[in-house]
Amino acid sequence: MAIPKYDEMYRALLECLADMQPHKSKDIKDAIAASMQVTPEERQILLSSGRQRLFDNRVAWASSYLSKAELIERPVRGTYQLTKRGREVLDSNPPVLDNTFLKQFESFRQFIHGETTSNQLKQSDTENLDGQTPQDVFDLAYGQINHILADDLLTEIMKQTPSFFEKLVVQLLENMGYGGSVENAGLVVGQAGDEGIDGIIREDKLGFSLIYIQAKRWDRATSIGRPEIQKFVGALAGQGANKGLFITTAQFTKEAREYAKKQHTTKVVLVDGESLARLMIEYNLGVSTQAVYQIKRLDSDFFSDDND
Repeated sequence: MAIPKYDEMYRALLECLADMQPHKSKDIKDAIAASMQVTPEERQILLSSGRQRLFDNRVAWASSYLSKAELIERPVRGTYQLTKRGREVLDSNPPVLDNTFLKQFESFRQFIHGETTSNQLKQSDTENLDGQTPQDVFDLAYGQINHILADDLLTEIMKQTPSFFEKLVVQLLENMGYGGSVENAGLVVGQAGDEGIDGIIREDKLGFSLIYIQAKRWDRATSIGRPEIQKFVGALAGQGANKGLFITTAQFTKEAREYAKKQHTTKVVLVDGESLARLMIEYNLGVSTQAVYQIKRLDSDFFSDDND
């Protein structure tokens, strides 16, 4: 039989977690394969990229979507466990368990239609591909993959300590070409009297200019207003600094952004959670490359008369 689609695996995945105990990803894959009669040979089939097994890829997508609907959770890395909501869904035994069913949950609707990334996906984009070119479909899929990845990155960051986040910020800036190593970047971690400055990093390799950092791992739904930016500008003034970066997992209000733009003697850059996740993907921090696709087109010049 054909390998089931990821949404066709939802029920089987929930059922293998029915005991409410944490299970490793490998055990979950084995249970789904047995339940849906996927043969060992079929489990070896690779994606067109040749980098991952098709079956494993679809289980991963099923796990991701069920997590966004809060039917399952990851208590520790590499394991999944059924939530109370997932138990209720299993007990209700719905006739159809697909993405339409999952849309009844607010967390899933926010994930699908929210603003986690700038490449926001709309329902019409995912449900109606009529008239789309293959390139359009590919771009949509690419955007969806990064949309999910960005959400996963922020979810994992929120599980870490504030000091981990501060180090992450410095590492990201280094990946972008700022400063030197983490050890000599001037990072302040949990020290008293830092006067609102969490870190300092060199803008250039020789250290002619310094960027002062405030890194706040705050709830993603939190809106940071103008008062917090005013405090940061004051902290910069106290350090005699003219460049500051306020980076957070939360959001900034319109007033906060407008205030930052109005600063003339001090350059203040605001990076919210959405931008942070996008930069982490672009500069390969906390992510790994799973597949690389090359899209080629006909080289008309090669077939022109000029080559005779």
